[in-house]
Amino acid sequence: MTNNDLPRRRFGDTELQVTTLGYGAMSLDSRFGRTVSQPEADEVLNLALDAGINFVDTSPDYGPSEEMVGRALAYRRSQYILATKCGCPVDVEPDQQGHVFTPRNITAAVEQSLRRLRTDYIDIVQFHGSPSRTALEEHGAIEALRALQRAGKVRFIGISGTLPNLPEQIDLGVFDVFQIPYSALQREHEALITRARQAGAATVIRGGVARGAPSEEKGWDIRRLPEVPEEHPRTLWEAAALDDLLDGATRMEFMLRFTLSHPELDTTIVGTANPIHLRENLDAARKGPLPPDVLAEAKRRLDAVVG
Repeated sequence: MTNNDLPRRRFGDTELQVTTLGYGAMSLDSRFGRTVSQPEADEVLNLALDAGINFVDTSPDYGPSEEMVGRALAYRRSQYILATKCGCPVDVEPDQQGHVFTPRNITAAVEQSLRRLRTDYIDIVQFHGSPSRTALEEHGAIEALRALQRAGKVRFIGISGTLPNLPEQIDLGVFDVFQIPYSALQREHEALITRARQAGAATVIRGGVARGAPSEEKGWDIRRLPEVPEEHPRTLWEAAALDDLLDGATRMEFMLRFTLSHPELDTTIVGTANPIHLRENLDAARKGPLPPDVLAEAKRRLDAVVG
């Protein structure tokens, strides 16, 4: 039975409504934690949908993640918004190193994702790796993705963007969705999230809790984002004395609710293969943003440390 009490927001200027908590399927890739079996993926993915989550984000870069999502959720395809990436290596360009934004590679990636995800269409395909405007325009990458959109294989186009390229990506005015890293410990994109949303795009926040965050169970920083230096989370958290503001909450709950407090956030993707952790994230998300006074004090302390 599906629980529909998770908060929802309009997804940019699309007609979609998205739950503020989404599921990040990067956690199904053993490179980002323990090895996950298909039955374990089935359990956590179906639990996410049963709890009301309606946004699932994956990528060809995440090992078996797309296949696991397809096997677990294809029979429930109408119940969730599905997002993946392109530009990832799919062995169609000779001597490919890293992300390649040619029409051939983009088309091959989307076709491969459709097969892996066991679906006829993908709601959102995002350029991975925050490519520059030059990289996108060099071979006609955007037009290649638009061609797939016209063919009905892709509904909306997006980009996983970071500084320094994010401002020019927004200024292109072509993207329906921006995926942007943001958390209490990584606030450099805070104003750009607002800028993207005000431009009419949907905002998907990654790294809002599980990556680059302090953990009571396993110490600090074991699953950090590449953009976050190894020592950064513990140093910043402790310097700002954020433990003083927890008021009985766990650090993870505080981090998630801090992220949800951004007024221009549409959804934040949080990944876990552990059903207990997923339920904890759901409980935190149902509480919504931090109280305004707590949020203001957290930002004041963080600004004092960073500034």
